[in-house]
Amino acid sequence: MEKKKRTLSGMRPTGKLHLGHLVGALSNWVKLQDEYDCFFMIADWHALMSEYENPKLIKQNSIECAIDWLACGINPDKSTIFVQSDVKEHCELHMILSIITQLAVLERCPTYKEQLREQTKRDLTTYGFLGYPVLQAADILLYKSDVVPVGMDQLPHLELTRLVARKFNNLYGKIFKEPKPLLTKISKLMGLDNRKMSKSYENFIALSDDEETVKKKIATMFTDPKRVRLSDPGHPDTCNVYNYFKIFKPILKEEIHDYCLNAKVGCTECKKNLAGAITEYLNEVQKKRKKILQDKQAIDDILDKGAEKARSAASETMNEVRRAVGLKSGHLIV
Repeated sequence: MEKKKRTLSGMRPTGKLHLGHLVGALSNWVKLQDEYDCFFMIADWHALMSEYENPKLIKQNSIECAIDWLACGINPDKSTIFVQSDVKEHCELHMILSIITQLAVLERCPTYKEQLREQTKRDLTTYGFLGYPVLQAADILLYKSDVVPVGMDQLPHLELTRLVARKFNNLYGKIFKEPKPLLTKISKLMGLDNRKMSKSYENFIALSDDEETVKKKIATMFTDPKRVRLSDPGHPDTCNVYNYFKIFKPILKEEIHDYCLNAKVGCTECKKNLAGAITEYLNEVQKKRKKILQDKQAIDDILDKGAEKARSAASETMNEVRRAVGLKSGHLIV
């Protein structure tokens, strides 16, 4: 039987998971489980890089993250689910890779520059945040991932990982694979205000939001600015509400398109219908979520078992790395 190729993905536990996580990553992860040897990492060290001034919620957010993953269909019998900081080898490999990574490469990172522009309320001009792509490279390379599921906008990050792997291999001998991108078709989901969906903007619907909360949030959604009166024809193809319908209630997309284009339904009613569609969509996830919460020890057990498996794979890689760079058991070979 042919051995499955390995992949690693992760999320930062910086707050509640939302619909963007579900349609952008989790729904794809669920499918990958049957085809790949999946390692799914709750990236708490990555969270600390941006939340270092207020880290109190990272631990609880990590648990909530695991609960949402399980509720969405991530199966611990098929995949390895673990918390990043439970595997110390991530930091060790990060240190070694940082030695060979040029500053100019990190300073050109598009997400780094974007975050500096957007996160004006936080001081991200730190050594740690500049170097987060190196930790990301360590995460991927530590498990000798064959592929990494990414969208087009994430390709520069993976290319940096490939660059670091190539440089290490050229210097010390071939230890690492150069992971290939597994391009995924991701449904584009904007925030409720039509900006990029972000926890920082609070413009999202959380997977744990109840029906009343969903209704209130959908009621605030940005709609068609060109439609002033109820009798005005709408522009569904550029309306954020219609885009949500295409994702969460595709069976109605043609009907909704006609209602909007021909002014048969107003935006307020359309948003009420959307709230119902999203509540229905989340119903199964929230049922599973409630069931999981009844046995919190089981969640700890899943994360402990995942960490044990992750440490086993990581320690094998680090033994090779230490020998390659002239280190053994943490001591220089002389």
